[in-house]
Amino acid sequence: MLVTLVACYFAVTIAIGVYAARRVKNSADYLVAGRSLPLYMNTATVFATWFGAELILAVSSTFLKDGLRGVVGDPFGAAFCLIFVALFLAAPYYRLKLMTVSDFYKKRYNRTVELASAAAISISYLGWASANLVALGIVIHTVSGHAIPLEQGIVLGAVIVGVYTLFGGMWSVAFTDLFQTVIIVAGLLYIAWMLAGMAGGVDKVIITAQASDRLKFFPDASLHDWLGFIAAFVTMALGSVAQQDVFQRVTSARTEKIARTGTLLGGSFYLIMAFVPMFIAVSALLIDPAMVRQMLASQNDFQQVLPTLILQRTPLFAQVLFFGALLSAILSTASGTLLAPTAVITENVVQPLWGHKLSDRKMLILLRIILIGFTCCVTLFALESDSSMYQMVQDAYKVTLVTAFTPLVFGLFWRRATPQGALVSMVAGVVSWQVADYVAPDALMPPQLVGLCCAILGMIIGSLAPIVIGGQGHPEIVDLARQPEIADNPPA
Repeated sequence: MLVTLVACYFAVTIAIGVYAARRVKNSADYLVAGRSLPLYMNTATVFATWFGAELILAVSSTFLKDGLRGVVGDPFGAAFCLIFVALFLAAPYYRLKLMTVSDFYKKRYNRTVELASAAAISISYLGWASANLVALGIVIHTVSGHAIPLEQGIVLGAVIVGVYTLFGGMWSVAFTDLFQTVIIVAGLLYIAWMLAGMAGGVDKVIITAQASDRLKFFPDASLHDWLGFIAAFVTMALGSVAQQDVFQRVTSARTEKIARTGTLLGGSFYLIMAFVPMFIAVSALLIDPAMVRQMLASQNDFQQVLPTLILQRTPLFAQVLFFGALLSAILSTASGTLLAPTAVITENVVQPLWGHKLSDRKMLILLRIILIGFTCCVTLFALESDSSMYQMVQDAYKVTLVTAFTPLVFGLFWRRATPQGALVSMVAGVVSWQVADYVAPDALMPPQLVGLCCAILGMIIGSLAPIVIGGQGHPEIVDLARQPEIADNPPA
């Protein structure tokens, strides 16, 4: 019965995505939903940016193992990123009328910096998108009673997400995100209420978490612990700022004001709802401590604590709600992680090779071909990886942290930033990060912080040094970030 209902849910999701495809008339519709989303849809898409399986399964289990200190990257760093973008980047993003975040690097610097950013951003999505396909595989494998092997579940999940994203692009993402956000909130809140009753009440769950020091946020006094804590936070908080999925959701809004408000509301709601899976995880520990401790001790099974408890201890109605919420979270995130790199690869790498602007019809065909290709690559990566979902996500954002973040922020707010500075920043960031990770991965200073510091120094030194390559760039773009907010009118 559960398998049938899950199959019906997949069918409904695909139907919504295909229905949304009717709104796609050109590449702007496909990539940024024609910049026409109202506030409620924009908020839902921002909320769904990262509210996926990694949060429900991996973060909740990591919280059981390490407490709040272990999940500083997600949800705290993730929510910080969305709020930071809302306050400082949403308006400049919207005013520039760009199709992808890598368009900014081209417009502010030059073609070389554009290509370097596109490569870094696209590579980072391999791990993030793979984590979502692994999660889909886990759900399909679990719900089928292990009748469908994990590997086949990953492939089936890739096909489902790929199909509805293929037709409707950002419109499909927006419509399905709205539907899925309702399911996520309703399903998780009901499960939390039901499991709290089984565990002895809300007070007992909170007291248990507090008594075991799981609510302790800051690390111990040692410098090593503090630097590790900061690195985990910064990786997600800053490394995800330059990601295309965030950019697409901001620029899909109908107006600049909606872009700012929707991103702020979505990020805040994300942080609030992120505590629900953690609450559910502690409830699971009280309900079946032996099973939970056994799974937490296993490197491969610790992410399946909640699905296992739900299947073993709850009635069918609760199972339907939980897996409906879980599938909604996975699908809403997975579709965005497939569309985002597709947009960057198409717009900033492949399309310019023609030497002229492609017609909208040819551009849509190219976008869909590259979406299929990237989905296949991500599926293969997911089948080969043995990392946890949480680790996949953290590794993904290290790439953009050391390469794309510094040129983006300096390019928006520092007039003296030059293409030479951006290139030096990217090279210094990625080389120092890789060297530190290879030579001393457990050193006092985490490798990604080494990379970030070198990227910042590279930007400053490269921009202030005599210009050898790249010219001055286009510093006038900085003025857009300093203008007062534009009137709340839809773009022409």
